[in-house]
Parts: sequence; structure tokens; C-alpha cells
Amino acid sequence: MQLPTFTNASLLQIVLALGLMNVWLVRARSATQFRGAAARSLEDEFDAYGLPRWAFYLVGALKLGIAVVLLVGLWVPLLVSPATAGLVLLMLGALAMHVKVGDPPIKSLPALLMLAISGSLLYLTLSTAT
Repeated sequence: MQLPTFTNASLLQIVLALGLMNVWLVRARSATQFRGAAARSLEDEFDAYGLPRWAFYLVGALKLGIAVVLLVGLWVPLLVSPATAGLVLLMLGALAMHVKVGDPPIKSLPALLMLAISGSLLYLTLSTAT
């Protein structure tokens, strides 16, 4: 298997993929200052937003799936735009949930940064696809 060519877009893919994996695999049970409402874990955060339990599993599967697709996209660039568009939508949803529960803006910072990075990656991938 040939090594991928590293570009600004591929760097953003790696950052996004590792960020998603960190949140959902490493820090899911950890309390952070960015958890919505007074949640102490990622699962508690979904409860605080008033979302059903299945939403936690669905969003987790989607985000981890997107992380894997972004990494595979280093070799198969065609996969990157749809995965990134999905992540943009999920980050917009995350921001909406923070607003829903009246969180102070600082709690939305990680979602906002992920939205900015995924939006930038989507722009890069769409502007170079000709």
C-alpha cells in the first residue's frame, strides 16, 4: 500500500479523526468543563439534552464511522467530502444542543472548533474536486 500524499486537507482529516476518536473512545466517561449542562460523561450529556438513549449510540457510531472514513480517505479521497459533510451536520446539531440547554458559550467551543475544521476541510475538498 502506497503512503498517502500529505496536504493541508489530509492534515485536517487526521486532526478530525483523532479528535473524534479521543472524545468517543478515550474521554467518553470523563467529566470535562465542556460537557453540556451539568453532565459528567458523554452519555449524561445526551440525557441532559433530553435525547433518547438510542441517539447516544447512533451519534457515537456515526462519529466513529466518520473518523474511520476520514482516515481511509487518505487513500480514497472520494470518501472525504461526504464524511465531512456529515460531520458538519453533526457539529451543527451539537451546537444546537448546547443552545437548547442554555450552556455558556465556552461549553460550545469544542463543537465550534470541530465545525470550523470540518467546514474548512469540506471547502478544501470541494474546491479541489474538478
